Amino acid sequence: MSFYSDFAPYYELIFPIRQQVYSFLREHAGTSVGAVLDAGCGPGHYCGMFLRDGFRVTGIDLDQMMINAAKAAYPQGIFKCLDIAAVGSLQGSFQLIYSIGNVIAHLPFERLEPFLVDVYAALQVGGFWIVQVVNWDYLLTLKEYTFPVKTIAAETVTFHRRYSQISHERVVFEVQLTAEGVTVFHEQSLLYPLTSDALLGVHQGAGFSLAGVYAGFDKSEYRQDRDSGLVMVFTKQ
Repeated sequence: MSFYSDFAPYYELIFPIRQQVYSFLREHAGTSVGAVLDAGCGPGHYCGMFLRDGFRVTGIDLDQMMINAAKAAYPQGIFKCLDIAAVGSLQGSFQLIYSIGNVIAHLPFERLEPFLVDVYAALQVGGFWIVQVVNWDYLLTLKEYTFPVKTIAAETVTFHRRYSQISHERVVFEVQLTAEGVTVFHEQSLLYPLTSDALLGVHQGAGFSLAGVYAGFDKSEYRQDRDSGLVMVFTKQ
């Protein structure tokens, strides 16, 4: 997405840092002298928490405004405006690589496969790759899905998200933010859904071993038939 310049004043309110998310990621990061890669880092707030704890951190994101914000907030980190599919162009290796917030759903299957091969190559032996997506197993049983509206700033700002034209090939993702009754932005993009079994299969094809499956960062049980997320943890043996 490329609406950060309009979205910036509201980003932290809509997507606040969650200690539970960071605790989960940190649990899989190993020693605090190691290297961490955030694929789809946004404004870099989780990168900032890893930097605070002594890690060497790289964050990549396709949106230049996001990267500019991350560089300004966390100058000790390495931030690059880069498509996550270009992860193979980065130097060095990492003991933790993660992509959260359904970012990898923006990659068509033919781009996802080589991306995962590159992630595997960049991961240190014994390291972890963590990916979070929505529960496509459930959503693919529907024709459309509207997320609960997020209301902030004394109920003067609303954030809307909707999936339409849901199919196994692609999904139309609509996002809109309104403030004081005025539309700040309204965008559409395509997402490429994969069931949990398909996601597991493509990871195993890239060489990964499964280390954990959860509905969320609280480590709750993942169930295919309910409205939830999917967090998968893989390792390189």
